[in-house]
Amino acid sequence: MLLREAIGSGLRQARTARRRTLRDISRAARVSLGYLSEVERGRKEPSSELLASICEALGVTVPDLLTSVAVEMASATDAALRTRDDVLVPIGQRHAELRLAGRPGSPVTAPASSGGPVASAA
Repeated sequence: MLLREAIGSGLRQARTARRRTLRDISRAARVSLGYLSEVERGRKEPSSELLASICEALGVTVPDLLTSVAVEMASATDAALRTRDDVLVPIGQRHAELRLAGRPGSPVTAPASSGGPVASAA
């Protein structure tokens, strides 16, 4: 999830929770309706001045919005990490596995060759 998407989602949640329309907030914040819509959909990233103006129109503080955005992003990141199919292996452990791969009786197998004929030294 991108920061601009999370900010847009947070702004939309704040607006809908207050039962305010895009038109109402765009007028109060002195932002075009189309631009505010793009911000809420995560297509545009507002400047700090514009974000402050939108937050003021919503009656939300910028720190409160950013705190909720941080929580949303952290939970999305945690969920994404829990659903990953591959397991992250520390680099040092992976190197040790590769060194052991050629030893007889080793449970670790060497990665497959990239293919192609090998030229013999003449």
